[in-house]
Amino acid sequence: MIENFRNIEYLKYGNERQKCAFSEIKKHRIFEKLEKYNPILTGTIPIGIDIPESDLDIICECENHSEFSKHLLQEFSDNKDFKIYSTEQNGIESTIAEFRTDNFLFEIFGQNIPTEEQNAYRHMNIESRILKEKGIDFEEKIIKLKFSGIKTEPAFAKLLGLNGNSYVELLKLDSKEGV
Repeated sequence: MIENFRNIEYLKYGNERQKCAFSEIKKHRIFEKLEKYNPILTGTIPIGIDIPESDLDIICECENHSEFSKHLLQEFSDNKDFKIYSTEQNGIESTIAEFRTDNFLFEIFGQNIPTEEQNAYRHMNIESRILKEKGIDFEEKIIKLKFSGIKTEPAFAKLLGLNGNSYVELLKLDSKEGV
C-alpha cells in the first residue's frame, strides 16, 4: 500500500499504465505548474483499479477560484480539448479544467479545502486500504464492475454491502480499522 500519495514517484514502480501516467505528468510538467495549489493525483490509476477510459484526476487547493481559473487557462489552454468550468459539489465551489495529452484525459479539480481533506483523496486512501485488506479477488471484482459501467465508489459500496449514498458511506469507513 502506498503510504504517501503526495509524491508521485511510486508510479515509476507500478503497472504499465502507472508508469505511463508518471511519464506524461513529468513530460507536461503538470505538478510543477500546479505546485502552489498543493496538487495530489487521485482516482483509480494511483491504486491500480483503472480501466482504459480512466482519467488522471488531480486535486488542488485554491482559495481564489478566479485566480485559479486564470492560472489553469495560462498553463493548460493550449492542450487538446481544453475546457474549464465552475460547479458546486456538496455545496462547495469547485473549479475544474479538463484537457487531453497524448495518452490521458486530465481533470484538474480545485476547491478551497486542503487537498488531503478533499473527498477524492479520502476516498482513494480508504479504497487503497480496503484493496490491501481484501486482496486480489476483491480488486478483480471492482474492476469487473467498473467495466460494466459502475463508478468506483458505488462498486466498493456494492461489494461491501453498504447502503445509501456510496460516496458518503465510504467516507464513514475513514476512521474504521478494518472492513
